[in-house]
Amino acid sequence: MSHHFLLILHLLGAAVWVGGHLVLALGILPEVLKKRDPELLLAFERKYEKIGIPALLIMVITGIWMAYQFGVDVSQWFHFANPVETAVSVKLTLLFTTILFALSANISVLPKLSTRTLPVMAFHIICVTVIGILMLIVGSFFRYGGLSF
Repeated sequence: MSHHFLLILHLLGAAVWVGGHLVLALGILPEVLKKRDPELLLAFERKYEKIGIPALLIMVITGIWMAYQFGVDVSQWFHFANPVETAVSVKLTLLFTTILFALSANISVLPKLSTRTLPVMAFHIICVTVIGILMLIVGSFFRYGGLSF
């Protein structure tokens, strides 16, 4: 499959994922916290999950596929030996961090969501949103040959 087509799919996934989390963090969350109404949050989550999770899966699949096209296979992940490997490794680290937040939210926070636990959920939402933006920024560096520290 062509790199350009994979990139388009990846960017569409990123638009849905990051855009949805920005809407959640900046549009929905302030109202949820102001009204102290977890149901507003849960209603958004139910709707967004149907497109957000597939978007994330598309990004993971296309991201790994494009990493292979750049010559970075699984044996080179987290070596940080060159700028492209570094960018791939940073994106994977951010992805794994996102997964940890998702597991924490789904196992610990959402089942017990109440007005008392809304700040914990807000923390999760803000962190995942910031991580999504960071992933987008790191991804933009592939255009310039990766990340150099």
